[in-house]
Amino acid sequence: MCLGIPGQVVDIVDTEAHLAKVDVNGVRRVISVRLLATDNPEDILRVGDWVLVHVGFAMAKIDEREAQLTLDQVQKMGADYTNEIDAFTSSEIA
Repeated sequence: MCLGIPGQVVDIVDTEAHLAKVDVNGVRRVISVRLLATDNPEDILRVGDWVLVHVGFAMAKIDEREAQLTLDQVQKMGADYTNEIDAFTSSEIA
C-alpha cells in the first residue's frame, strides 16, 4: 500500500529545481515540490508549510490541522504506516 504522509518543509533547497527538505516524523529528506510550483505569491511554498508527500513528491499543500489529523489516522494503520516511514527513510532524490 502506498500512502501520502504529511511532512513539514524545513528548507527550500533549490528553487530552480523545485527541491525542498521536509521533515516526516523526525526523518528529513529532499523531495520534489515541482507539482506545487505557482506564480501566485500567496501560494508559494515556504519553510514551515505542510505538504502531503508521496514517493518523493509533494502532492498537495495542506494546513497544520489537516497534517495532524492525517498523521493520527495513518499511525492507527500500524504496519502500513511503519512501511511508509521506512520507504521514506530509504528514499532520496538524486
